[in-house]
Amino acid sequence: MREKPVKPLSRRTLLRALGAGAGAAALAGCGVPAAYVAPRDRAAADRSATDRRLVFANWPLYIDTDDKDPQRRPTLDDFEKRTGISVKYTEEINDNDEFFGKISPALMNHQRTGRDIIVVSDWMCARYVRLGWVQEMDRDRQSHVARNLDPLLRNPHFDPGRRHTVPWQSGITGIAYNRKKLGREIRHTSDLWKDDLRGRVTLLAGMDEAFSLLMQGNGADVTRWTADDFHRMADQLRELVRKKHIRRFTGNDYIKDLSSGDVLACQAYSGDVIQLQADNPDIEFVVPEEGAELWAESMMIPNLAAHKANAERIVDYYYEPEVAARLAVAVNYVCPVPAAREVLASSGKKDEAALAENPLVFPTEDMRKRLATARDMTARERPEFTKVWNEIVGL
Repeated sequence: MREKPVKPLSRRTLLRALGAGAGAAALAGCGVPAAYVAPRDRAAADRSATDRRLVFANWPLYIDTDDKDPQRRPTLDDFEKRTGISVKYTEEINDNDEFFGKISPALMNHQRTGRDIIVVSDWMCARYVRLGWVQEMDRDRQSHVARNLDPLLRNPHFDPGRRHTVPWQSGITGIAYNRKKLGREIRHTSDLWKDDLRGRVTLLAGMDEAFSLLMQGNGADVTRWTADDFHRMADQLRELVRKKHIRRFTGNDYIKDLSSGDVLACQAYSGDVIQLQADNPDIEFVVPEEGAELWAESMMIPNLAAHKANAERIVDYYYEPEVAARLAVAVNYVCPVPAAREVLASSGKKDEAALAENPLVFPTEDMRKRLATARDMTARERPEFTKVWNEIVGL
């Protein structure tokens, strides 16, 4: 398997400034009625039949590239050859809130964004869907999505049936730890709070990235968590911070802390741990017995996109198991197309067969039983919870 560079800090966990987060939350709230776009006003005349192109905005390092020429993206090249549709692929999304701020003026003023597909984290997708800023996809044009999308990802609280969103890649927020140095197993979230980890454990600083696992550790059903669940978790964290049990709250720099041994256990993303394990086999990733969050970063078609049918076609293309398998080899996140596993297992290539057996790319049935997707935080809840969280984390 090709060695991948470590994803930049902004891939998922760059700390968001309170002002950006609060501003986005306020815009998504009921207090800005002009921001909402009714279904009848979301579509533009579709140029797909005569203008064979589309614009695809994604995160850096999130697609397959050619080993000899990093500017080439083989799956995109093959799509263009097969369909005659030219793809302008931009790696312009470095932070969910930053990108929201970049395109929100156009969307709230009923103007084109200049993009036909965007990819953002599902907690942010919820805002776009709530505001009516993205279009419903025509599933009749997406037979592969309908057939192959992982059942665990089909019905998020904010978009039942995934009519407006389709996962690009998925992942698990769980626990990573150095088994050899710690000298014991971690099986429960509460194992992080034992005395031998005082000052040697970190948690993620981003509220949307962190809160689900911590509430699950307290027995909450995160598919329908309540304000009481949130405040119970917050009270627990305040006490842990007061006791200096938590070393710090981090972005992607937890990778460095765990690698160096400065911390022995941390809240972590499954995709990062695959890279860590390649250098240190003592690093283990755990889906706690109480559960962990299965998240996704999803494709959406913004309002007034000029090439909607072309966009729907490429979304469906990436749900062909053979294409999804090629993407899984490149990015090493949880593949949202379980059928890609058999493609890799039967490829005849040792590295690909090994990837097919990697539970951090294709979770085992036992792991899948413990994975859940948290309900999204409502616009009314977000300002209060953000204030509580930032006071704890120190933002």
